Amino acid sequence: MDPTASPQRLTDRKRAAILAAAIEEFLAAGYDATSMDRIAARASVSKRTVYNHFPSKEALFAAILHRLWDASQDSVPLAYRAAEPLHEQLLALLLRKLRLMADDSFLALARVAIGAGIHSPERARDMVARMGEREEDVTAWIRAAAADGRLRVDDPLFAAHQLHGLVKAFAFWPQVTMGQPPLGEDEQQRIAQAATEMFLARYA
Repeated sequence: MDPTASPQRLTDRKRAAILAAAIEEFLAAGYDATSMDRIAARASVSKRTVYNHFPSKEALFAAILHRLWDASQDSVPLAYRAAEPLHEQLLALLLRKLRLMADDSFLALARVAIGAGIHSPERARDMVARMGEREEDVTAWIRAAAADGRLRVDDPLFAAHQLHGLVKAFAFWPQVTMGQPPLGEDEQQRIAQAATEMFLARYA
């Protein structure tokens, strides 16, 4: 390790090492069998260092999923834009989600999360809540478009769940539960286009 590196850079390196080690452990051993001790050993840091970055295994797992989500993003703004067509905005949002759901690491970790959640309803609720943080962009977009009078939506959260269902029925659940291959770019485009048209036909 570079002795001239700043404290913040060293901290960032340790955090990255912990996340990388945790991914390997979760995939190799599953959620329940993975311990913070094993993650610390694989990352070559102390257990205390792991807890300094992540207060619990649940928080660490959520951080991994969030990192995968962030890595799937591009420069297209997520916020609702009043001057632009709804179709193009919503299509871009859904294609962004589909790119994440085509990531092998994300799907593998989603299987780990679902397997862990089956045996612990409380843990499942926590994971769903944490992942919901990364689906809030669609809800916020729907809420903003409705406030602008361009969507007829009484319950933005319900509408967002409907929209996620249209996408995940093809691009998430078959891959996670039945081992189907991730969707290619042409399939992602087709699913995003169809979901966009169905959603706007109902609510625009």
